[in-house]
Amino acid sequence: MERRYFGTDGIRGRVGRTPMTPDFALRLGWAAGRVLAPDGNGLVIIGKDTRVSGYMFESALEAGLSAAGTDIRLLGPMPTPAVAYLTRTFRASAGIVISASHNPFYDNGFKFFSAQGTKLPDEVELAIEAELEKSIETVDSADIGKAERVVDAAGRYIEFCKSTIPNGTAFHDMKLVVDCAHGATYAVAPSVFEELGAQVVAIGAEPDGFNINEKAGSLHPENLRAAVLAQRADAGIALDGDGDRLVLVDEQGEVLDGDEALCIIALARAGEGALGGGVVGTQMSNLGLELALKAQGIAFERAAVGDRYVMEMLQQRGWLLGGESSGHILCLDRTSTGDGIVSALQVLAIMQATGRPLSELRKVMAKFPQTLLNVPLNGGVARDALLSAKAVKEAVRAAESALGGEGRVLLRPSGTEPLMRVMVEGRERRQVEQIAREIAEAVRSVADHAG
Repeated sequence: MERRYFGTDGIRGRVGRTPMTPDFALRLGWAAGRVLAPDGNGLVIIGKDTRVSGYMFESALEAGLSAAGTDIRLLGPMPTPAVAYLTRTFRASAGIVISASHNPFYDNGFKFFSAQGTKLPDEVELAIEAELEKSIETVDSADIGKAERVVDAAGRYIEFCKSTIPNGTAFHDMKLVVDCAHGATYAVAPSVFEELGAQVVAIGAEPDGFNINEKAGSLHPENLRAAVLAQRADAGIALDGDGDRLVLVDEQGEVLDGDEALCIIALARAGEGALGGGVVGTQMSNLGLELALKAQGIAFERAAVGDRYVMEMLQQRGWLLGGESSGHILCLDRTSTGDGIVSALQVLAIMQATGRPLSELRKVMAKFPQTLLNVPLNGGVARDALLSAKAVKEAVRAAESALGGEGRVLLRPSGTEPLMRVMVEGRERRQVEQIAREIAEAVRSVADHAG
């Protein structure tokens, strides 16, 4: 069955356009209740980020779930990984997050978690889509679901985050800058690090419903970099709008992406004998990560882009650690999904245990120059046809020949936006940038003619 609504990370789109409309959210709530809590005795947790449209979608989802006979617990603004955690602790049937992650405020979306706090398997998402095709039938009045607000959700999650590092670990001698992207972590992230003893300077922590991810957070680490240098901080932590991504800045103002953070955690775990197998990255993971891990005898596998695919491969291999360059890091020995705060804590705990600054820890991995270009696509372009177009294939072949076996070329359509992503990686930055521009131009030319 072909998907109509679910993408690689739930359902996402422009507010006011299908599927991001209140009537769709109502039907989605009902369909989700029917599939995820079919006995009518289920409980669904709902959290959201700070977008102004979250109020509208929260009410619509609540009505649909209630009509299906499902009880609801409303968390209010809460990071995506917090919803996953609280879904487990409340023994709920499922969790729903109203968020479009790193997208601007005018987008929104719906992410789902299973009772185990993991992304839904394909067959469950397809079952929800099948229910969406049916007309809503409200349960008997005596069976309508009830909704309650959870008043201590933030405190519960803060304590959980603190529990993911060893007892006795404290950051009394650290000064941290924490950028919350004006998003869902604004009320919890600074508290986590403060309660562990750090001196915290919070930025991007004044959401107004419209400024989520706007020149803030993991998409704009230049702001964090400037703040770290100005504050003479030991490290900077940038989260995205829903709190599942992490970008770090060291004390010298250098930015560390998800690959570098993942490498630091993996090598530390391996040194403790606690890695639990190999590491899973993605097709976008830097070649330097793969080489650094293999130099220490650590197996490395690449999954398709998307944290759900990293999770699938980890589960298949029985491994515990994986992640993406974008900052999604999965520490399955600590939690069930990508969590920016928890991932940051793992790195800070390593800094504290080793006495080494972040600028030294990052040297465990030598990054290859990598360029990523996004080519906008119009709605009429068939992505498979674009990838198989003669001009595009010839450009890729020429690029691979020029790199001479010491680099990679990857073309992939975005799972959340109408874009073709062109990634080129190699030893020489100028060559990598030139090759990426040439391939992007070939893609653009074919796309324009197709449109």
